[in-house]
Amino acid sequence: MKICLFGGTFDPPHIGHLLIAQTIFESEHFDKLFFIPALNPPHKDSDAITPIEHRVNMLELVIKDNPHFEISDLEVKRGGVSYTIDTIQSLKKENGFGSDDLYFLLGSDTLKSFHKWKEPESILDECQVIVAVRPGFRPSDIPAWILSQIRFANLPRIEISATTIRERWRTDKTIRYMVTQPVWEYINKKNLYL
Repeated sequence: MKICLFGGTFDPPHIGHLLIAQTIFESEHFDKLFFIPALNPPHKDSDAITPIEHRVNMLELVIKDNPHFEISDLEVKRGGVSYTIDTIQSLKKENGFGSDDLYFLLGSDTLKSFHKWKEPESILDECQVIVAVRPGFRPSDIPAWILSQIRFANLPRIEISATTIRERWRTDKTIRYMVTQPVWEYINKKNLYL
């Protein structure tokens, strides 16, 4: 099997996430794409992140009709800080995935800090890293040892960010069409971003 891992806080999951996931799934001929919501991302203030149960509920709403997408709650069950290398190694051990069959998708904005992640060299050894390029990205900002081991994906460039969505909701601007209708209704019902 050829598997893609798509990690993030998904706070909230939005149309950009879905377009990237569907496009990469089709272009790379993956058998399955796993969304992996981070419990406690090391690079974000955990007090500023929506509780995990809401983020998982919203992810379930957006992927429920796509048989190729699944949610992995590995980081939620493990607890503690969510490190990518730990997740990759656990998934490989539990499912028997090989390094050639396992892909990790990240955005080019995240790639800029990849060298500061826990064991970045091991991540590159344990799976194939594929990068979705976002506007303004310059490969010259990335160390050569990383560039030589990753692959860039030709994906649609959608400038929607979860930060913008949360700010728009707080200032009483619509987020419709940035998120799916069920997520929009969920955010409104739960008043998530007050």
